Amino acid sequence: MSALFGSVRRLTECASVLLAPNPGPMTLDGTNSYLLSSTGSAAAIVVDPGPDEPDHLAGLAGAGPVELILITHRHHDHSAGALALATMTGAPIRAADPAHCVDGAPLRDGEIVRAAGVSLSVHATPGHTTDSVCFLLAEDGLTGSILTGDTILGRGTTVIAHPDGRLGPYLDSLRALATLGDSLVLPGHGPALPDLAALSGQYLEHREQRLAAIRGALDVIGPGASVQAVTDAVYIGIDPSVRLAAERSVAAQLDYLREEREAGAGGP
Repeated sequence: MSALFGSVRRLTECASVLLAPNPGPMTLDGTNSYLLSSTGSAAAIVVDPGPDEPDHLAGLAGAGPVELILITHRHHDHSAGALALATMTGAPIRAADPAHCVDGAPLRDGEIVRAAGVSLSVHATPGHTTDSVCFLLAEDGLTGSILTGDTILGRGTTVIAHPDGRLGPYLDSLRALATLGDSLVLPGHGPALPDLAALSGQYLEHREQRLAAIRGALDVIGPGASVQAVTDAVYIGIDPSVRLAAERSVAAQLDYLREEREAGAGGP
């Protein structure tokens, strides 16, 4: 087991991370569970408790009184441990999806969340999932920091989890994030990365390249090609462990291109 598991690491003035012991092809090194607090505050906000793994949750609870639990999106590798952590600490849970809230209201786009001596602005960033949000901690260091969940990762690119996730809203979310400046990115998986605006631009460029590849594949194999056939043509030699994720992203891109065609034709 990695020495990083079970060890809270300070990343910035206001943010620390505890890496969950759930590494894998989709979770990279594991889920990053963040602890946020101002200097001198005994309490903390936990963002993305991660899996329902007792030692990991005990580590989060033991890092200091937990005042609030926030969830970036509904996927289990980020949210499954939330209810157990709330039971351990008495902290309310807030998320954009009301189904994941306990003793707290659903998060709203543009809302300012204040707890543990810090202020977080909530940015709705649908695309990876319909309920994805990012949290901007503007007062954290010189450039501020932003917790991006799976909208931007520390390594590689995210999956558009079709049908819950959709490419059009995801592209809009990246464009919105690109306007927020050069904040430090604290992702749901992988290492912290500098410059939110630059990373958002790189993600947009990657998506345009993928769309161009899929358009090219459809020109060869026909507009009615299956998700599986397009995946074979675009993701050559893909590792079987991430095949399903690739197919879901292809499905999202085909849906986006269909909507694009229909809009260009004036409707269905």
